[in-house]
Amino acid sequence: KTAMGARLLRNYIEQPLIECNLIKERLEAVREFKENMITREEMREYLNPIYDLERLMSKISYKSANPRDLIAFGSSLSMLPHIKFLLKSFETVLIKDIYEQLDPLEDIYDLIQKSIVEEPPLLVKEGGIIKTGYNEDVDRLRKAKTEGKTWLMELEEKEREATGIKNLRIKYNRVFGYYLEVTNSYKDLVPDTWTRKQTLANAERYSTPKLKELEDIILGAEDRLFSLEYDLFCEIRDQIALEVKRIQQTAKAIARLDVFTSLALVAEQNNYVEPKINTSGSISIKNGRHPVVEKMMTNDMFVANDTLLDNKENRVSIITGPNMAGKSTYMRQTALIVLMAQIGSFVPADSADIGIVDRIFTRVGASDDLASGQSTFMVEMTEVANILRNATKNSLLILDEIGRGTSTFDGLSIAWAVVEHISNTSILGAKTLFATHYHELTELEGRLEGINNYCIAVKEQGDDIVFLRKIVKGGADKSYGIQVAKLAGVPSSVLKRASEIVAELSGNDLVMKAKNLSIPDEEEYQQEVLPLEPAVHSGTEKHSSKKSGRQRDMDQLSLFSVCGNEDIISDLRELDLTRMTPIDALNKLYQLQTKIKERI
Repeated sequence: KTAMGARLLRNYIEQPLIECNLIKERLEAVREFKENMITREEMREYLNPIYDLERLMSKISYKSANPRDLIAFGSSLSMLPHIKFLLKSFETVLIKDIYEQLDPLEDIYDLIQKSIVEEPPLLVKEGGIIKTGYNEDVDRLRKAKTEGKTWLMELEEKEREATGIKNLRIKYNRVFGYYLEVTNSYKDLVPDTWTRKQTLANAERYSTPKLKELEDIILGAEDRLFSLEYDLFCEIRDQIALEVKRIQQTAKAIARLDVFTSLALVAEQNNYVEPKINTSGSISIKNGRHPVVEKMMTNDMFVANDTLLDNKENRVSIITGPNMAGKSTYMRQTALIVLMAQIGSFVPADSADIGIVDRIFTRVGASDDLASGQSTFMVEMTEVANILRNATKNSLLILDEIGRGTSTFDGLSIAWAVVEHISNTSILGAKTLFATHYHELTELEGRLEGINNYCIAVKEQGDDIVFLRKIVKGGADKSYGIQVAKLAGVPSSVLKRASEIVAELSGNDLVMKAKNLSIPDEEEYQQEVLPLEPAVHSGTEKHSSKKSGRQRDMDQLSLFSVCGNEDIISDLRELDLTRMTPIDALNKLYQLQTKIKERI
């Protein structure tokens, strides 16, 4: 309802709690607001007109607030006594604390109400800011501005009666200002207290102290009025600024109230449940749902799924299944449910028992970074390196398709090694959801402790498939990539050829190799420092001459045999390319090519 509440909710999401008791206190507050729907909604009606008190207070403190800001501030303060009254009946610790922290600020509200007009101008030096009755000088100047002619007529009549000069007139010109004009026939009746200002052929002009006073009031009224109103406005603004601590405290209380009532409303509207919070590290979610996706689905029913992760037998869940089946949605919903629980929110599930995590790491999606010159795979590996360096055994890791940005064998190797690293309790042992298309990773179940295979259920109907969106135990036996391509509208000729190719390639022994791949013991598995940025190897770096057979196999092949070509290599080394013209370079290249052809 308020900008303050929106900022605080964002802060809660960015900095979730890791203290069990603090989380439970928030959940208790949300529960009580959820149970008291009528009072909560009445309270939210009072929250709705409240402006951003924190921003307004900042403007007031920095002397940049205009009269309309003060009116907005005052209208917001008018809601506070009603909210304070409604809070009195609540019992939970945090709501009582909000009640204590919420100052109605009635003195500030009264000051604004009696001093500032309801619809002031935008600019502070235009006048029309101060209410009539707040300051006598303002009232007098304002009256002088609007009623100056009436005052002059009254003075004229009064002096006419006092002196008996029947044709006495008060007139004005730019040189002398206001003056009393008396014809020569009545100049003997002019009192001695009058001051002659000008003599004419048939009349004389005079001034009196009272006329001079009225002249000063009338002619300077507008300028003095604007100046006085500005000074008074600044005084009022400064007076409010002195109460900055009280106002900030109240603004924070309103923000917390807004967040808790909003969380209660969302929980009520979407059938969320209060999660249990534990410190054992286990995460058990019954029929969890994605809070955003389920709201976007209008025609279909969202398929809920269970989640079980702990620090023992269920540390790593390897999830396989075709694209579009719902793997990413399932993993994201788990992360969101854990996050929601740790900010003190109810969660979209039938039940949830959430073990507190210290961090949530995600590696989901594929994108490059053109500005930094990083490829999709480089971005992916940088993020993986960051996760492996900073995650702890109490973290939750969401890893989607690690290794897909490179070749099949490299990608599978990296994904396999990452799973080994994560599952090893002596190194990391973090709770992990690991989605992959590398079905070979399912061979790790039973070979590494704490790894379990899951897949997204799919129903085959002839050449077509139906995504059931349900997480089931076990690994997927195929990727259904061609069927997904068919759903996407790929031409039938391409699909037919793809089916022929996959039939030829499916007989490879990659799965058999994965089954026979050795798993290192924990003593053999040494953790290395993973750089957050790619290592740069200098040309002077020395490499060990002793290499295993496996390492030698991985060395890059030479461009050509060194033996018998020493003269060509020597020529290449001695070339100074910076001083060669393009034609010289082409001639030299032609000579070297001729030599090589003669020796083949």
